[in-house]
Amino acid sequence: MKPVPTLYLDTSVIGGYFDEDWQRIPTRELWRQMELGCFRFVTSAVTREELDDGAPQEIRDFYGRTFAEAEMVFDITDEMEDLAEAYIRAGIVSEKYTGDALHVAACAIARADFLVSWNFTHLVNVRRRDAFNGVNLLQGYPPVRIVSPKELLYEDNR
Repeated sequence: MKPVPTLYLDTSVIGGYFDEDWQRIPTRELWRQMELGCFRFVTSAVTREELDDGAPQEIRDFYGRTFAEAEMVFDITDEMEDLAEAYIRAGIVSEKYTGDALHVAACAIARADFLVSWNFTHLVNVRRRDAFNGVNLLQGYPPVRIVSPKELLYEDNR
């Protein structure tokens, strides 16, 4: 039997569940498919901290319900911080966006199958994806497949 893919969700996907515009439908489909057993969700303490820093209560409560099991959320380790710093030194993102670098590092070190995000500026784009994976290769980590929920769900539909 084929293993269920593990999806590392960043903060934008959790907020996207409530987005009234274009993010809501594919994000909710992602949750529906997780409930059917098609995916396993994980995230890191970075997501929790970003939500605690100003997300509406509705989104924080939803996060709590989604990631109620302790093994679904992992702490940021020194190894993850070091890898995130390597991304910053390489100029992939600036120190201002350390959280984005930590999401990628956490996903790589946890060996999640995909990092799922709606952040097209810093994560879901070809140039940055290639740059993150170049650093991963040099540092001995696997590549990270960074995708939007829409790309993950509908890329094979013709």
